[in-house]
Amino acid sequence: MKLKLVYPKWRKLLGQTTFNLPPHGPVVFAAALPADVEVSFTDENVEALDFDEACDLVAISMMLSVQVKRGWAIADEYRRRGKQIIFGGISAMLHAEETVEHADALFLGEAEGRMEEVLRDWENGRLKKVYNYMVQQPDINHVGPARRDLYKRELYNHKGVQMVDLFHASRGCRFSCYPCAVSYLGGRRFRPRRMDKVIEELATIENNRLFVVDNSLAQDKEWEMELFREMIPFRKKWISHTIEDDPKVLDLAAQAGAWYVYQAVYDTSNYIRERVKRYHDYGIGVEGTILLGIDNQTEDDIKKLIDFLLEIDLDLAEFTVMTPYPHTKGYDDYLRQGRIFDFDWDNYNAGQVVFTPKNMSAERLQELYDYAWKTFYSDESQEQKMFQLFAKVAIREMNEGTYRPRNRSLINQSFGKEVKRK
Repeated sequence: MKLKLVYPKWRKLLGQTTFNLPPHGPVVFAAALPADVEVSFTDENVEALDFDEACDLVAISMMLSVQVKRGWAIADEYRRRGKQIIFGGISAMLHAEETVEHADALFLGEAEGRMEEVLRDWENGRLKKVYNYMVQQPDINHVGPARRDLYKRELYNHKGVQMVDLFHASRGCRFSCYPCAVSYLGGRRFRPRRMDKVIEELATIENNRLFVVDNSLAQDKEWEMELFREMIPFRKKWISHTIEDDPKVLDLAAQAGAWYVYQAVYDTSNYIRERVKRYHDYGIGVEGTILLGIDNQTEDDIKKLIDFLLEIDLDLAEFTVMTPYPHTKGYDDYLRQGRIFDFDWDNYNAGQVVFTPKNMSAERLQELYDYAWKTFYSDESQEQKMFQLFAKVAIREMNEGTYRPRNRSLINQSFGKEVKRK
């Protein structure tokens, strides 16, 4: 059979540097399909979808709330043409009650070891409306290398720079943060992949740069250190969410190729200041992630936080407004309190205020969000700061002999670095 796999497009935030990473969810799903299924993949963010392409079944994979309305429209068009639709992915799970209205089958949970049943039902004309596997996650050892062969590589670059590949070494998260739906989606149990499976997948990835998309690497220190030791021989450069604040861990992360990390900056404490400094001491860049509009923030708190960011030498900053995504504690509280005034999922992009904050108006929070971006990037644009991070890692790669030349002279001329030649 031939399966058409679609990743819907979404409207990008105005005023921010726009680039497209190769999506992870669809190619992880594709790896869980039986070997005899022929897969054709379209990421609508980088190429047009051809509804006339021949296929037997359509699967739509959605990660973000801002994708769901487009995903529903795609499904409606395919169904009008007589095709059956299976939905899956994070936002299909978060918006299940609405998504099922556009589906012949809605898949909830993780796909490994489950798709044989779904496709057998389809072949026998017994496709169920809902396949709910959220209660019990599959054995993590069933997770194999993602189907990265489905990517059209030439489409994933920004001004000639190849985008990172996405990779995960674990699932689940033992934390349950207020704005986050991960505990609903993947459970509160940390589920690391077996290290030989991690090594197997890393060996299949040709890209020299990775985004390790695990919810948090700081969940089990011994496992985290073993992961970094195993990554060292691959000589890749990578981005991740927060890692353990421990000298041994930071040293191993640096040896393993840590490029930069996402670090939540939630206050103006010396702890945060020192945390950023410790990353830099080990040659690891920092992109601060700053959430605006939570209930304990006043307007003055936000302004002080933005001033603080300019003092602590962040490499990048990403500002978001508190967004009450379904199946989060924030959504439950705000819905009960009658504070959500916008249920248009196209606006749930973490850059548009959709609820009434506690200590200011929605309009004022929107103004402060815009002020934060403009203030932090007033001297150097987001794109300039991103280029500096890229240049640093390119120079490291040149010194190590792992750089794949594309514009070596540009790096040298822009930064005046003497690069050791291998």
